[in-house]
Amino acid sequence: MLQGFRAASQSWLGKIVVTVVFGLLIAGLAIFGIGDIFRGGGSNAVATVGSTQIPAEALRTAYQNQIQRLSRQTRRPITPDQARALGLDRQVLSQLITEASLDQKTKDLGLRIPDAAVVRLIQEEPAFKGPNGAFDVNTFRDTLRQAGLTEQGFVQEQRAVAARLQLADAITAELPVPLAAREAIHRYTAERRAAAYFTLPDSAAGEIPAPTEEEVKTFYNDRKSAFRAPEVRSVNLLVLDPATLAKPDAVTDAEARARYDSEKTRFGTPEKRAIQQIVFPNDADAAAALARIRSNAATFDQIATERGLDAKALDLGTFTKSELFDPAVADAAFAAEPNAVSEPVKGRFGTVLLRVTAVQPEARKPFDEVAGEVRQEVALDKARDGLEKVHDAIEDQRAGAKPLADIAREQGLPLVAVPAVDAQGRDPQGKAVDAIPDKDTTLPAIFRSEMGADNEALRTRSGGYVWYDVTKVDPAHDKPLAEVRDAVVAQWKADETARRLAAKAREATERLDKGEAIEEVAKSLGQEAKTATDIARGRGRDGLSTESVARLFTTPVGKAGTAAGEETARVVFRVTSATVPAFVPSAPAAVAVEQQYRTALADDILAEYIADVQKQAGVSVNEGAFRRAIGGEY
Repeated sequence: MLQGFRAASQSWLGKIVVTVVFGLLIAGLAIFGIGDIFRGGGSNAVATVGSTQIPAEALRTAYQNQIQRLSRQTRRPITPDQARALGLDRQVLSQLITEASLDQKTKDLGLRIPDAAVVRLIQEEPAFKGPNGAFDVNTFRDTLRQAGLTEQGFVQEQRAVAARLQLADAITAELPVPLAAREAIHRYTAERRAAAYFTLPDSAAGEIPAPTEEEVKTFYNDRKSAFRAPEVRSVNLLVLDPATLAKPDAVTDAEARARYDSEKTRFGTPEKRAIQQIVFPNDADAAAALARIRSNAATFDQIATERGLDAKALDLGTFTKSELFDPAVADAAFAAEPNAVSEPVKGRFGTVLLRVTAVQPEARKPFDEVAGEVRQEVALDKARDGLEKVHDAIEDQRAGAKPLADIAREQGLPLVAVPAVDAQGRDPQGKAVDAIPDKDTTLPAIFRSEMGADNEALRTRSGGYVWYDVTKVDPAHDKPLAEVRDAVVAQWKADETARRLAAKAREATERLDKGEAIEEVAKSLGQEAKTATDIARGRGRDGLSTESVARLFTTPVGKAGTAAGEETARVVFRVTSATVPAFVPSAPAAVAVEQQYRTALADDILAEYIADVQKQAGVSVNEGAFRRAIGGEY
């Protein structure tokens, strides 16, 4: 049964159940910690499916958990307003309604999961396994207790999860995939085409004369929106991160030397030794061999030969002490004198005699050479430790309506003043503004804000914060023709070039369809005809753009066509052949396609089934309770 649950979780419904339930519940309680989503619902339901109610507490907890997860993923706090703007509240409600719909259907059908199956499902959950990899009842109870969950409530929910998955499995198990559909997919994906073609570059359009004043004005008036100046904003930024707080000059010489001494290997290379070893089956044999070596009855190499070791087997290699796997061998090797044979060493794989054949001494940069780097690291560590204290102080000053410029001066932090930036991070001249940290999150926040707004600090990827105040807003507006004349003329010429090339390409296509050879048509236009073979859908090849390939696959064999080429060029082509390899149902690619189609088919069937369940059971949403649950009303 459990295997069935896991198999069903690969489908659309399984993803909903596993993601919402195990994602919001197991992962939440095991990693983040959440409250009991099953307690305290009362009669104030936010939604009802048939006779199954969704308590306000269930929605509230699931919603807050989703906000918390999103905040962790983006590494910045997500406010309730931002979450609602993203539609997160409605997504969570929809997920809970889907669960309630399935619960209502399992109730109507009288489905019930045996206790043994529920126990097995819980015991195999990784979040409840102990250090030995097996289910640990203390870990299970501690995890539930930390999350504020009751054991009874948790078991009931797992029973519901199992019932939902069994229902899904009953609907989608062993869905047949029509052979005709598999063959159609095979033809579409496996078809390959060949074509003869030539390219019309910009030069083929001929000399484009300068437009008249009337043409420029008409072109500008028809396309004013293309030459609009975007909205730009002026903003002050106060960036707090370890780098801005760090003060390397304040690090004492003693602090720097302590860090230098504690990390010896970072500022150089440790000692290495080339080691040879002979392994003996017991201590007695090793001691006897050592006695012969010290009495000059045999050499270390002769002992190795007697034991059938060649030079390759004799050499252990060149290592630092930390690189040696066997601690006993490492201690003995790095205590031995070069070229001397060690006392017998009882290692992990037997008793050995060691000989050090070469020593590469430790090489370490002097302190004075790396002092600047060490001081910077110590300063950064101190800054990280004190960052939250400075953050709290800045927040207190912000609460007192103090301007960022004053706060920056009092805190000794630089104020970044950006005179003008658009939503894409460019200045009015189109150059990138590099002074804004984490543009992908900071810029959208700046353009959501208003002048005078009390904005929340954003968390940066470096672990710091950025505060921002919008100081000026210049709305988007049409640029006058005099200001953009050069751009208008350039665009007019580009459009005229494209129009002429398209006309020439259409004429060439008509000539090809009348039977002219593509070589002759290309030559008459000053171009060279080429051929391309083994062309697959969706991929450019041999100078053919992706758009050209797409058009080529919609053109019958023997017919001609034209499409946009790379950059501004135009391609004229004639399809010369189309081949499809034989369909073999047992081929790995065909089997994979069958499985993908079966999954897609299951998705559609389950989506229709859930919609029908909701239609029959009836779904009602208490909008007032919904808004109160997510904090929309106070």
